[in-house]
Amino acid sequence: MKGWTIAAVALVAGLATARPAAAGSPEDAGWGALSVLTNLVYMPAKLVYATLGGLTGGIVYGLTAGDLQTAQAVWTTTMGGTYVVTPGMLQGQEPIAFSGTPGGTAPTPDSNHELHEQPLGGNG
Repeated sequence: MKGWTIAAVALVAGLATARPAAAGSPEDAGWGALSVLTNLVYMPAKLVYATLGGLTGGIVYGLTAGDLQTAQAVWTTTMGGTYVVTPGMLQGQEPIAFSGTPGGTAPTPDSNHELHEQPLGGNG
């Protein structure tokens, strides 16, 4: 019973000292709400991916007789990246990286390359 009392006091104290969030505009509030809804799907998927990657990296480490470089490549790829999507990411101001990059370089908004269509026949 003591645990519930402490938890209730902590909850009331947290709520009493919290300030309401103020959005700069209704548009900011909309982007914030969209990021929350996105994270309801994105975060669990990312956590499952990272957890399975962590386990896989451990298996790779064992199967390669302790090759840490190979295991770290798996761990960095699966456990790196973005865990929380922010409004800036949804607006295209910041990159979203579901996977990490083994080389350690994170993608930047400028590193997004456009695809250019090429004719198949080689006549142009």
